[in-house]
Amino acid sequence: MIMETNYNAEQIQVLEGLEAVRKRPGMYIGSTSLKGLHHLVYEVVDNSIDEALAGYCDTIKVYIEEDNIISVEDNGRGIPVSLHPKLKKPALEVVMTVLHAGGKFGGEGYKVSGGLHGVGVSVVNALSEWVKVEVKRDGKIYTQSYERGIPKTEVEVIGQTEERGTKISFKADDLIFEETEYKFKTLAQRLKELAYLNKGINISIIDKRKEEEVKEEYKFDGGIVSFVKEINSRQDPIHEEIIFYEDEFETGHVEIAIQYNDEYVDKIFTFANNINTHEGGTHLSGFKTSLTRTVNDYARKNKIIKDNDENLSGDDIREGIVAIINVKLTEPQFEGQTKTKLANREVRGVVDSITSEKLSTILEENPQLGKIIVEKAIRAARARKAAKKARELTKRKTALSSTSLPGKLADCSSRDPEESEIYIVEGDSAGGSAKQGRDREFQAILPLKGKILNVEKARLNKILSNNEIRSLITALGAGISDDFDIEKVRYKKIIIMTDADVDGSHIRTLLLTFFYRYMRDLIEEGTIFIAQPPLFKISKGKSEYYVYNDRQLDKLLNEIGNDRISLQRYKGLGEMNPEQLWETTMDPENRTLKKVQISDAVIADEIFTTLMGDKVKPRKEFIQRHAKEVQNLDI
Repeated sequence: MIMETNYNAEQIQVLEGLEAVRKRPGMYIGSTSLKGLHHLVYEVVDNSIDEALAGYCDTIKVYIEEDNIISVEDNGRGIPVSLHPKLKKPALEVVMTVLHAGGKFGGEGYKVSGGLHGVGVSVVNALSEWVKVEVKRDGKIYTQSYERGIPKTEVEVIGQTEERGTKISFKADDLIFEETEYKFKTLAQRLKELAYLNKGINISIIDKRKEEEVKEEYKFDGGIVSFVKEINSRQDPIHEEIIFYEDEFETGHVEIAIQYNDEYVDKIFTFANNINTHEGGTHLSGFKTSLTRTVNDYARKNKIIKDNDENLSGDDIREGIVAIINVKLTEPQFEGQTKTKLANREVRGVVDSITSEKLSTILEENPQLGKIIVEKAIRAARARKAAKKARELTKRKTALSSTSLPGKLADCSSRDPEESEIYIVEGDSAGGSAKQGRDREFQAILPLKGKILNVEKARLNKILSNNEIRSLITALGAGISDDFDIEKVRYKKIIIMTDADVDGSHIRTLLLTFFYRYMRDLIEEGTIFIAQPPLFKISKGKSEYYVYNDRQLDKLLNEIGNDRISLQRYKGLGEMNPEQLWETTMDPENRTLKKVQISDAVIADEIFTTLMGDKVKPRKEFIQRHAKEVQNLDI
């Protein structure tokens, strides 16, 4: 339902100006890369979401126009246009040109608001070549235009209307951004996430850059229940009905949805005011504590575990869980500029008590559900005890000792992790070339025999019985899973070096799945890299060239001609001698490395589950959907 209330110029509070935005854009949007470019869209959409959270908007439309122009349109109240009482300028102009000016800062315009950095649409204005705003309110259509943050027109009336809302169109400034080509899938995923987190709101994205426009529309009346259902659609739930509970408290609202599957990892995604708090925080810690206590209490009360048995651990109880924790707060507090960890102290106790009360009732009223969850945890506990024994075998005695390192590891001389790097290499042949070609001072080589276990389909005790994984854990020296400590990692660059063919890609994916599930800090800290070996060697006369993709090959052949050349395609690293491997792939002066990063934990989790999980249908659909994007497929 759309509510009516006053929303006037008096509610716009001013904190500071825009002086530094164009000079240091990274301080306000994170970076000037594609991530920062898409952040501009999110900032504008967040304004519309704030209207929706306050109950005044139920439809948001995002358009990607030709020339990568973005338009965001909503049916909210419309930005106020009357004179600001302090600045004596139209409130619209204040919102668009003054940093931290908006209804969310006084606590009167909005009770709850998000915004990834809270910098507002003024930063979008400052970092755009041009912006045009159209406001429908009070029976009129108002507009104002800006160039690089500076008003170029006055706020003027251009028509009459019975509608209301705001439309903001902008073109990102190519003097600021490295790239200005928006990724439809990136924007669509974020909008879909927002639709899950704000049930009942219709959010659509329309891409008009091609002859045939592409449109996605999202509306989830089930909210986060639909979110959990979507995540578990690629797995096999062990109970049909999704657990859901919610409650209001003095400073906000919390809702939680839970469903267990038959897998071995937990997937808990947390949000605060629509911000993905992938580092967790007080809402996550409150939930974990209460979940562990509540399930143990239920199990003992109902004699599923005996009085003299030890309690189930939190890890046992969370095995196979998919949960969404969604809190909306009047005054959210976050740790750090990136706002990825919730810091509000009161939220821990609130989530703990609400979970204890609501979940206890649900389990008591659904004894079969309670039994399923407890028995799943009991099986996990048995596997945990077996894994504990196996894990002890992988622990390194000291950070400086090499007596417990795997025999196949060719370690480097340096004991300084900051300057040390390890190459994880496919096969003995490539491993031999890498060992001979490396710089022994700072480069270690760990050859793997064949493909490692797919950890997506195995419990930790089985994973730790795999010789290749045990060698990898021992070589890195930092433990695994809950015992993992990134401060103990022996190498601050971990480089996956596999063949440029299907098998090499599969091995790389298996390794990335392992790191993501059991050593995720390595990815989040930017420690994992992918080596880029050449695909071709071209010889012409006395000249030799190494080429890394088909595009480079075409360009080179256009430059040197096709006559009297010798072209070799490398199907494996073992085809290169040690000197070639060093020169092309291992020499820090010449090599190219790709850093593995997680831009969105939900998307990353979905892809790993789809590609590496048990269900064939989602994997087949993924391959069919992305078949045209494949490059360098080894046939």
